Amino acid sequence: MSNGLILIVDDMPTNLEVISSTLEDAGFEVAIALDGLSAIEQAQLNEELDLILLDVMMPGIDGFETCQRLKSNPATSHIPIIFMTALSDTTNKVRALELGAVDYITKPFSEQEVLARVKTQTKLYRLSRSLEQQVVERTTQLSEALAELKTSQIQLVQREKLSALGNLVAGVAHEINNPIGFLSGNIEPALEYINDIFGLVDLYQQEYPRPSAAIQNEIKTIDLDYIREDLPKLVSSMREGVRRITDISTSLRTFSRADTERPVPCNLHDGIDSTILILKHRLKANEERPAIDVITDYGDLPQIECFPGQLNQVFMNILANAIDALEDSNNGRTFKEIQANPNRIIIKTRVKDDQIQVAIADNGIGMSEQVKEKIFDHLFTTKAVGQGTGLGLAIAHQIITEKHNGLLSVNSTPGKGTEFLITIPILAEIRGV
Repeated sequence: MSNGLILIVDDMPTNLEVISSTLEDAGFEVAIALDGLSAIEQAQLNEELDLILLDVMMPGIDGFETCQRLKSNPATSHIPIIFMTALSDTTNKVRALELGAVDYITKPFSEQEVLARVKTQTKLYRLSRSLEQQVVERTTQLSEALAELKTSQIQLVQREKLSALGNLVAGVAHEINNPIGFLSGNIEPALEYINDIFGLVDLYQQEYPRPSAAIQNEIKTIDLDYIREDLPKLVSSMREGVRRITDISTSLRTFSRADTERPVPCNLHDGIDSTILILKHRLKANEERPAIDVITDYGDLPQIECFPGQLNQVFMNILANAIDALEDSNNGRTFKEIQANPNRIIIKTRVKDDQIQVAIADNGIGMSEQVKEKIFDHLFTTKAVGQGTGLGLAIAHQIITEKHNGLLSVNSTPGKGTEFLITIPILAEIRGV
């Protein structure tokens, strides 16, 4: 709030001590000053000062300049001033308006009138300031309540997503394990049976080197030599397929691992690899673009104390956003143009000053400064309606900063790409545990 200036002109019928005493009886903290320097010094010594009585009995211009200096000084800019001057003319009135005077008292006046108007204006100012303080306090309370509500909402959504995703993925992995175990357990015996049958065929050919015409025709029809050569390869391919499904199942269980109430040792690379494998279907080539290259440059990381399931969710959100950005960057480009400058995601991990750094960079469309400033805001999204909730990166930021006492930052250049940098301590410094 700007100063309220009450300008009392001509010969003052009462002195400052009377005004000061009257205001102090009304509960005001009052300072009397003969110049601007004295006013500033008293304001610096008394932060609860309500009013300055400024007696500048000098030409009006100098007095107004003193008031202007008080209005611009941080120590006195918020304090109302009663300014007494010896001159009364049109110029003074204009300057009073320029300074924001709330009252301008001119002759004729009585002492009682001056005191009444001073008390009235001072009480109005106090009431106004009290209302402003209440508004500020209430606004602060509402802002804090809104921030707590948003945090609670994010935490609730995060827990629900983790719980639902974890149960779904764990259930799928469990269901996959049964047929995997059946196939894996039967491939080796099947291969042995095949070898036994081929051995028996060889024995028949050895004991009966002159088969009948019907048998010879059947051997040619089924191409026995080709079957003998290809069937073991076919079984080996099946074995490789089972191994692949086993890896996927393991990755699903690694990704969906339930977090305990306290951090546990974890190999960060396992979480990243499992996330990449789960997103493999989005990385593969299709009719519109070649495959997205994922390049991992892993450092020699120790196990870190963390919440692995939540960190996996961070990796999932950031990598999924990187894929989205790459697909957006492909709009208007031909298959050959993309092939010449392929889509790429680079993941680097390093140890630095007892902390782990994970950098995930893409060569997608990048983002503007305005988007960067809001990228971690709750419910902020640049995606079309129905394609983004605005929660993924907000949740990721909360997991890193609040659950792991780390940092999540973003660097981006429009048209060149984006890099997210995760920094978390090796030893747990988890808040709230």
